[in-house]
Amino acid sequence: MQQRWNTVATFSRGIARIPHVGALLGAARVVLRPGDAEARRLDAVIGCGEKANTAQAIAYAARHGVPYWRMEDGFLRSVGLGVDGDPPLSLVLDDLGIYYDARKPSRLEQMLAEDPALDDPALLARARRLIDRVVAARLSKFNEAPTEVALGPAGARRVLVIDQTRGDLSVSCGLASEASFRAMLDAARAEHPDAEIIVKTHPDVLAGKKRGYLEDAAGPRVRLFAQPASPIALMQQVDHVYVVTSQVGMEALLVGKPVTCFGAPCYAGWGLTDDRGDVPRDRRTRTLTVEQLVAAAYLRYPRYIDPDTGAPCEAERVVEHLELQRRTFDRVRGDVYCVGFELWKQRYIRRYLRSPGRRVVFARSAAHAERRGFGPGAHLVVWSLRDGDDVRALAARHGVATWRMEDGFLRSVGLGSELAMPASLVVDREGIYFDPRTPSEVETILQTAAFTADELARAAALRKTIVSRGLSKYNVGHDRRLDVPRGRRVVLVPGQVEDDQSVRVGCPGVRGNAALLAEARRAAPDAFLIYKPHPDVVSGNRRRGRVARDEALAACDLLVEDGTLAQCLEVADEVHTLTSLVGFEALLRGKKVVVHGQPFYAGWGLTEDRAPVARRTRRLTLDELVAGALIRYPTYLNRRTGRFTTPEAIIAELTAERDAGTTPRAVKVSWPRRQVRKLVRAYRGVVHAP
Repeated sequence: MQQRWNTVATFSRGIARIPHVGALLGAARVVLRPGDAEARRLDAVIGCGEKANTAQAIAYAARHGVPYWRMEDGFLRSVGLGVDGDPPLSLVLDDLGIYYDARKPSRLEQMLAEDPALDDPALLARARRLIDRVVAARLSKFNEAPTEVALGPAGARRVLVIDQTRGDLSVSCGLASEASFRAMLDAARAEHPDAEIIVKTHPDVLAGKKRGYLEDAAGPRVRLFAQPASPIALMQQVDHVYVVTSQVGMEALLVGKPVTCFGAPCYAGWGLTDDRGDVPRDRRTRTLTVEQLVAAAYLRYPRYIDPDTGAPCEAERVVEHLELQRRTFDRVRGDVYCVGFELWKQRYIRRYLRSPGRRVVFARSAAHAERRGFGPGAHLVVWSLRDGDDVRALAARHGVATWRMEDGFLRSVGLGSELAMPASLVVDREGIYFDPRTPSEVETILQTAAFTADELARAAALRKTIVSRGLSKYNVGHDRRLDVPRGRRVVLVPGQVEDDQSVRVGCPGVRGNAALLAEARRAAPDAFLIYKPHPDVVSGNRRRGRVARDEALAACDLLVEDGTLAQCLEVADEVHTLTSLVGFEALLRGKKVVVHGQPFYAGWGLTEDRAPVARRTRRLTLDELVAGALIRYPTYLNRRTGRFTTPEAIIAELTAERDAGTTPRAVKVSWPRRQVRKLVRAYRGVVHAP
């Protein structure tokens, strides 16, 4: 059981500033630089490993008889490097020593030597599952480096030698020195005379933050690998790994590679490694399996926080998050050129398109993109259908497809026309979901994908959560009672912006809101008809699509301008729509949907289609539609952390924003106020863009 406290203290500003530091430390309150009078209220004093700047904290703890605990990053730390300010997702706390200090025992060493839990079959099975996931996703302590790296022809013999940073405490505390690195390299060359020796440079050295020990190691049969790369991706291409004290040696054990150690890292001395260093064999007498090592080092020793909520969590949640970052990074390789994007969008679009080693370049036009370096291997992105003749010519000249970006289906609390940042986007490499003239990526998913049982169960849970929380795309409006007659069929007609691209390209017959109202009345002459205009039209941000109030009331029984969409859907039995996402949201709620246009959710046997799309021949269940449209297709972004996330996390985030009152009490906003708001947000988007 990990230690939990009420109040802890630290003398390190860096520790105090870690996001969610209390959850990571297991403390309700963290005090920075306490005075002597506060000592009696403290449960522990926390310092950073064996660093020299912990002397004040150690002295304070000793003077007042408060337990002193050392803190360090966990073995699955974060996406980016700590030196770049990426906060940790895991920490270890140790009151005996610290895992990298072999000069004295640590909690991890004691656990590996004595803990009977390491013989628990359930824990070991969990460790094996974790190993398989870490190796499959090629995860490490830091996880921004590319995973697709080729060292050369398959089958060639290679040995990987791991360099470290000068002054790293794990070297001196691991009973090693600069001479250990030279001895390691010499041994690798002598013991593998027919192999290529690859020396891997440390990420902090690549980032220009520190120096290494083997920066001048290149020579006959020795290649200096000085570029970012996932350690596991490299280890999967070599026959043997040599380390001094690097964590990479432990990761090599996960891959199943033989490891030779020239220091005394925490994983040496347990019968898993070839130990050439001065390992404390009097304390490390137990013979372990890799599963036992992982059970202690990854599951029992560290503390983890949920990357989205900041609450304490298990290791698997952090692995899930890092897997998602890797998958999203790997969807697109190469530089991305975004042409014709408004300034206010550029800041958040850069976050959605970020990936290790990739440049995201914004250009005003096709010619500007070429001046900025667009060429073979790069990708071309436009918003929606906004590719003019120059962009189409650029794509044709270089033989590339034009990718299209749009808001996702769970977007924000607030309107896009009010410059609210979206919580999800789609980047479609085939077309775009609202344009039925050509296939889109979501259409291909829905037509061809084989959905797993886990995906369908997740889709069902997702659908139920969206409905129970009353969420929609924009989540605007305020509560109002909708009086509808009992025993009478209720039909909801959602209005749209009539010059919206989905209406222009996706409505071969009925096109306008007035015409849709007339069609709905004709199809359901005895129904109670509710007309809800589009919120962008009600707010005045968009003008096309306004139906005069008298005209609307002549065609419907109830006009709802400021109620929420969820309330309208709750009382409706049926929805008639052109291409609105409201039809999809009605399907989630089990409503009948009559479609007069050709939206992405039509044509799969779930809607009554007045203008069928001949390409869509597959019959889907509702959960298959949800799995394709909400799980596989969009990219979700935690707007606080800037990291990719899940639809479940976005649902929680949007619910919290809406319930906290960030939605205006009325949709209507005065024209001057709207313009000032837009200018402020646009300014922020330009000034704060990376």
